[in-house]
Amino acid sequence: MGMTMTQKILAKHAGLDIVVAGQLIEASLDVVMANDITGPMALPIFDEMSKDVFDKDKVVLVPDHFTPNKDIKSATNSKALREFSKCQCLSNYFEIGQMGIEHALLPEKGIVVAGDAVIGADSHTCTYGALGAFSTGVGTTDIARGMADGKAWFRVPTAIRFNLINQPNAYVSGKDIILHIIGRIGVDGALYKSMEFVGDGISSLTMDDRFTMANMAIEAGAKNGIFIVDEQTRAYLTAHATREYIEYSADEDAEYEQDITIDLAAIEPTIAFPHLPGNAKTISEVEAMDDIVIDQVVIGSCTNGRIVDMRKAAAVLKGHKVASHVRVMVIPATQKIFVECIKEGLAEIFVESGCTFNTPSCGPCMGGHMGVLAAGEKCVSTTNRNFVGRMGHVDSLIYLASPQVAAASAIKGCIANPMKVGNN
Repeated sequence: MGMTMTQKILAKHAGLDIVVAGQLIEASLDVVMANDITGPMALPIFDEMSKDVFDKDKVVLVPDHFTPNKDIKSATNSKALREFSKCQCLSNYFEIGQMGIEHALLPEKGIVVAGDAVIGADSHTCTYGALGAFSTGVGTTDIARGMADGKAWFRVPTAIRFNLINQPNAYVSGKDIILHIIGRIGVDGALYKSMEFVGDGISSLTMDDRFTMANMAIEAGAKNGIFIVDEQTRAYLTAHATREYIEYSADEDAEYEQDITIDLAAIEPTIAFPHLPGNAKTISEVEAMDDIVIDQVVIGSCTNGRIVDMRKAAAVLKGHKVASHVRVMVIPATQKIFVECIKEGLAEIFVESGCTFNTPSCGPCMGGHMGVLAAGEKCVSTTNRNFVGRMGHVDSLIYLASPQVAAASAIKGCIANPMKVGNN
């Protein structure tokens, strides 16, 4: 019986010739990652298990959620990670001046490669599936155990195969595609399953598009999302990583619970309305409604804070001013992207159009700081969740969208079609 991509990676890391869906396995890990919210909670548990981490090169700590520290509690959390990292001589600790949002930083630094098995104490750890790795979010106890002995238990997931065909138009990105998919299958449509992306259409997607799609696999309930490794993946790994990697492809007789074909050419810019990522509406549907006037726009996050996202947003904003009643925050995902924005003139475009241009941080995504919403306010955000109270007050409303839709909406002051706004 054949195996899926995910099953092959798990079998390899469990030291088994074959695994089947539903099987419980213990797998060795290539990377164990935590941040400034989850890491401090794992440390006391770790102390009960071990004095030393299993591998100082494979445990990664990134304080990114409340950095720069917003208050005494967040400063205390970061201090705990800093002292632990120093005590354990960790190779990969990234704080202010070096840091970025964890799920953009680890691929950029070459810490994760194709074929890896990765756990992170953050639900969007599934991002690294864009590189052909198995990566998934876990709880703090699993992280503590992973840091101690480099292993974790998994139930081998079943899988859904998404066959991507044709090419998207210039105003459709990975964000629109994944919102379309979640809208189609629902927020529990892939519950504890692997979302495996294959097909000729993948070649038309940038690596940044793929990171976005894998990042939001969890929003369909998935255990992980994973892409086939192609020339673009190899080029990315060559540019960023020094470790050897292994490419896995599904067997021809691999079993999938569903096969779903996604015609990329048929997808429109897509917006997720409150209060679920699956509440997806096309821009055509939005244009048929009364204007949805907004108060804030956020462009950034582990989902859409990469350089391609910055370029797309800047291309729409160039030569325009944001609406006078709208606050706009642009947050590059890493220091490297921040510098690239300056070198390419994107930062100047953002500032001249009326946006703030901020240091890398998760910031407003989960209502941490730098953009918390008040009651009744509406925000178009390139982040990944629009749950009740996610970005502030429980009576605020979040609309998830691509960087292009977000930029167009900033200019118009209401949710807008990027094909009809900006420099077209």
